[in-house]
Amino acid sequence: MKPWRQGVRALVLDPDDRVLLVHFDFPPYPWAPPGGGLDPGESDVEGLRRELAEELGLDDFELGPLLWHREHDFDAPLRFRGQQERCYLVRKQRFEPAPRLDLAAEHVTEVRWWPPDELRHARAVFGPRGLPELVADLLESGAPAVPLELGN
Repeated sequence: MKPWRQGVRALVLDPDDRVLLVHFDFPPYPWAPPGGGLDPGESDVEGLRRELAEELGLDDFELGPLLWHREHDFDAPLRFRGQQERCYLVRKQRFEPAPRLDLAAEHVTEVRWWPPDELRHARAVFGPRGLPELVADLLESGAPAVPLELGN
């Protein structure tokens, strides 16, 4: 059986509670928090700093609490079975993303801020699937005392 890829993501929120998401070009074409796979020996903090710098041009941020663990299978024929990832909260002033690498090579077609109402009413596919509800719960109740365990 193929191995799991270890990954890390950040739920980036601005002071108006807009969420910064990336859109992937592989089925089911989900919108997801930025981040990605960890390099061998890399900690979550190191990997997230690298990923956010590469994908968003974001260097200066404070890592918030761990929100959830997520395990999901990949639909595409890759060398990994899927990804086991952790998602952390990052609160940051709104900024214009300035990627430092070719996002198309990362299978990312768009990066944008989602206002809470638009996220809540969107018909888009999200990863995780319940992302709008997770964000609504976070905004209403704060970060969970114990990280949530999520699937797809």
